[in-house]
Amino acid sequence: MNTTRTFSVGDRVRVATKIKEGAKERIQNFDGMVLAIRGRGENKTFTVRRLAVGNIAVERIWPLESPIISSVTVVKKAGKLRRSKLYYVRSKTTAKALAKI
Repeated sequence: MNTTRTFSVGDRVRVATKIKEGAKERIQNFDGMVLAIRGRGENKTFTVRRLAVGNIAVERIWPLESPIISSVTVVKKAGKLRRSKLYYVRSKTTAKALAKI
């Protein structure tokens, strides 16, 4: 995996994944906030949450060493956080509320 910078919980990231459609392969970006990083070594995974159209939340979990991830780019670093998992963000539904975190 090609990481531009190391990322942590609370960061806004852009995950570029490889999508196969027939014989063709393309890159699709998934922009969102990192809610959790868990595991260690090869089993390490991270969860990214974003708001889709109509304020519907979409969460995806990727293995950190997945071959389908081409890059993880940090869009915005988080400030000082006091939690290692941001599951309380799930109760916040609007983009304005998420921007304050």
